[in-house]
Amino acid sequence: MRPRHIVLTDAAVSDILEQAAWYEEQSGLKLARRWEQAVTSVLLRLVATPAAGAPCTFKAPELIGVRRVPVPRFPKHLVFYRVRSQELIILRIVHGARDLESLF
Repeated sequence: MRPRHIVLTDAAVSDILEQAAWYEEQSGLKLARRWEQAVTSVLLRLVATPAAGAPCTFKAPELIGVRRVPVPRFPKHLVFYRVRSQELIILRIVHGARDLESLF
C-alpha cells in the first residue's frame, strides 16, 4: 500500500534547511534552490514508490524497517525514512559519510 501523507520529523526539516543555508553560503542561492528541488523530487518519488529505498542494516532494534535513498544530483546525501500504514515518515536527510546510526 502506498502512503498518503509525508511526515517530516523536526530533525529532517532541520537537515534540509541547514544544508540549503550551507549551499547558499558556499555557492549561492542557485545551488541552494537546486538542493531544495532535489529533496522535493525524491520525497515525491518515495510517495509513489516507497519500496524504492534500500533497507538499512542498523544494529539498534528501534531502527528496524528504516530505508535509505540518495538525493538525486546530490548522491552523497541520503534520505532515511520508514513507511507506516498511510504515512511516509522522513527521519533524516544527511551526508552519508557521517556516523549515521548515531544520528537517530
